[in-house]
Amino acid sequence: MRISLFDPYIASKDLLPLTFTRPCSEIRVGIDSIREKWEYYFGSIGSWHTSEHLKKKYPLRKEGASVFLNSCLIPDPEITEAIKSLKEGEGIKKGEQILSYHGSADIDLTVEDPQVDGKFMEWTKEVKIVNNLWDIFSLNADEIASDIRLKKLIPSTPTDPHTIIYGKENVFCHESAEVRAAILNAENGPIHIDEGAVINEGSILYGPLSIGSRSVISPGAKIRGGTTIGPNSKVGGEVNNSVLFGFSNKAHDGFLGNSVIGEWCNLGADTNNSNLKNNYDEVKLWNFRLKRFQKTGKQFCGLIMGDHSKCSINTMFNTGTVVGVGANIFGSGFHSNLIPSFSWGGPQGRTTFQLKRFFQTSEIAMKRRGQELSENDKEIFQWVFENTSENRAWENK
Repeated sequence: MRISLFDPYIASKDLLPLTFTRPCSEIRVGIDSIREKWEYYFGSIGSWHTSEHLKKKYPLRKEGASVFLNSCLIPDPEITEAIKSLKEGEGIKKGEQILSYHGSADIDLTVEDPQVDGKFMEWTKEVKIVNNLWDIFSLNADEIASDIRLKKLIPSTPTDPHTIIYGKENVFCHESAEVRAAILNAENGPIHIDEGAVINEGSILYGPLSIGSRSVISPGAKIRGGTTIGPNSKVGGEVNNSVLFGFSNKAHDGFLGNSVIGEWCNLGADTNNSNLKNNYDEVKLWNFRLKRFQKTGKQFCGLIMGDHSKCSINTMFNTGTVVGVGANIFGSGFHSNLIPSFSWGGPQGRTTFQLKRFFQTSEIAMKRRGQELSENDKEIFQWVFENTSENRAWENK
């Protein structure tokens, strides 16, 4: 059965800046991205029905009928079985949200009000769905455990004699991973350490936790529960209930909590974010669709950072800060709660990080990991640069 993942109109806007550069289905929650979870359940490679500027990199297979899946919907066995039983022309809704539809690729489910002539059943049971930025770290702990069950992983502990392990039955360490003189506490949730990961001396890891393939945990790091570190990342200091998508660095001391960091980001040494207001009040986050700060309903909410953004040493981020794509952040003092895409500077003043210089920096950073900035990527960043100029207008005055 062929699957295609469609980005719902409102959620794709509410998940900016992360969805400036990827479909909703490429968001990592737990061990895997939402798309990868669906591919496990269906045993089929998915395609994307996404925003116009992303279509060259993330194409849709149009031949014949597909089962269309909401890109923000996290699968579970029950909803998956219901979707697999759909006949052509049938779908599933929860309230006003389309969760799935079996039909022709000619139907556009990404528009604000999709017109679908089909028979829909109402799903009355609970589902996990990533409609807001804070849902990513809020759902992450449960999804680590769910992904371990989905992958049918078998418990396996490191062989290093100097590593102390609590809750060995909840540790899932790949045989090629290197763990040296660390403490692994999986009593409150599983710890997953993927292929080629390196856990250096003195690190303390708490579950639920996932360390991606070829990622490196710095000596003396404290990685707390609810955290996912995607592949090819370097992480140190203290991290709590946060998701790093992959290819990003926070290699040094400093605190990161209740946060989501995109790909190819770099947090300078001793960078810290606040995840709790001094008055314990509800945290607000900038919403690009509404063009205002939005209540999250969360007491703990830290930093959201789009792809290829970087900050200097000793950077301080306020509670509930949103950083766009391609920002280069530096300067003393707390930064504002919204840092637009392609910003250059800090509290003492910001200007625009010009696209040519951004490409040069990105190409150097990616080459260090054996990766290249593709022409499709450049076109996406060009689109983001042009379509976020309004956010930077006040900075350049």
